[in-house]
Amino acid sequence: MQIVGYDAGDSGLLVSDGADVEYVPLDPGTDLSYRLDDRHCAGVLTDDGHRPCDADAAPHCEAHTSTWVCARCTGTCLKDEMDCFDDHAVYLATFAPDTFKVGVTREWRLETRLREQGADRGAHVRTVENGRIAREIEAELATAIPDRVRVPEKRSGLGRAVDDSAWQALLDDFDPIETFDFDYGLDLSERPVAETLATGTVRGTKGRLLVLDHAGSTYAVDMRDLVGYEVIDGGTDRRLQSSLGAFG
Repeated sequence: MQIVGYDAGDSGLLVSDGADVEYVPLDPGTDLSYRLDDRHCAGVLTDDGHRPCDADAAPHCEAHTSTWVCARCTGTCLKDEMDCFDDHAVYLATFAPDTFKVGVTREWRLETRLREQGADRGAHVRTVENGRIAREIEAELATAIPDRVRVPEKRSGLGRAVDDSAWQALLDDFDPIETFDFDYGLDLSERPVAETLATGTVRGTKGRLLVLDHAGSTYAVDMRDLVGYEVIDGGTDRRLQSSLGAFG
């Protein structure tokens, strides 16, 4: 069995036996008991299942690495023919305590996109008629507000509250159409330990961060770091760093 993907929106892992793909939901209280073995390319997911690849590179080798061309767009379409003619939302997001980003997405999936990123707060600040205009606005705003936030920054905010005054100061320069406030139900009293494992009881997910309780400690796992691992039932056999709370 190999972990071949994850779903940051609905919270799940995709595990393959080399052909068929099983969806493993990561609902709070779910017990995971996978031991991570060798890691190699996760191959490619198709409508018919999974096509494996034994190349050493992980999570994907060069042949199976794809870059969404729209993610690099700043207003000049990079496709042979522009196809983003539906309404797009320009949004702001915050990650506790005070890390901000600007982004764009199709208007109908705005709340889903914010959850996929693990945002603590969000604000819909503009609606425009196509993706090209949205990317132009994003590129302009990105001169002052970052357009990406790395996972370590998101992880460092786990268990912390949003700086309300900093978030409000950012919004004061806009007239939000709608705002969002997300609660991922993690109920953390201290920052989880950064680890790569798939053993423990699921506390919850926040974007692509999976929070697990195991052996008296709480761990935060970047699900992308799990992709490509062969897994064996039975749980981890590694010695793991314990959180300070485990010694209380």
